[in-house]
Amino acid sequence: MLGAVLLFALTAASLANDILAAAIAFLVGGLYTLASASSYLYTTRRGKFAVWAEELPELTGEEKLLDLGCGRGAVLLLAARRLDRGSATGVDLWRSKGRSGNGQAATRANAEAEGVSERVELVTGDMRELPFDDASYDVVVSALAVHDIADPEGRERAIREAHRVLRPGGLLLIADFHHIPAYEDTLRALGVVDVHRRDLGWRYWYGGPWFRTWMLRARKP
Repeated sequence: MLGAVLLFALTAASLANDILAAAIAFLVGGLYTLASASSYLYTTRRGKFAVWAEELPELTGEEKLLDLGCGRGAVLLLAARRLDRGSATGVDLWRSKGRSGNGQAATRANAEAEGVSERVELVTGDMRELPFDDASYDVVVSALAVHDIADPEGRERAIREAHRVLRPGGLLLIADFHHIPAYEDTLRALGVVDVHRRDLGWRYWYGGPWFRTWMLRARKP
């Protein structure tokens, strides 16, 4: 937002000095920056929650759900509110770099504030080597986490691990803005045929359509 304010100030200064070309350029830049910042702010505060709320209504309330790279618990706690007879497990390495306030204590505090702490378990672990048994979960979700793994082999391992801990017939939901086709290829190589991806639209843009988010939805055979 500060960048937009600066550009609008430069627009006004250019107009005051009769530099029309510069004023137009600064105005366009300011409008672009304002729109991008507004998109990012909406997505982080409201949009992503609205999208995930629409992805989870098929939960019956009895499922065991796993959130890969749960962070501060945005999706984990949204799901936990629906699991009055089930449970939600969040796994993360709790790295704070690039994520303000990321940590297990913060996530636990958020769960308590939402009144779902008794349904939530937090585990320190790497999604490339999950500390859970095969077919342990009815639902596995992940929101903008798998792409943080730097190498393609690591991301493939994470998708394979998600598939491994999912029970037959279980649901996998992965939202990400990078590598979704590769995730889909990995699942199809594992024999998953019920797999689809779709653009989640403007509510999940991180600044604009160049940072659009996709949802991969799959059912384990």
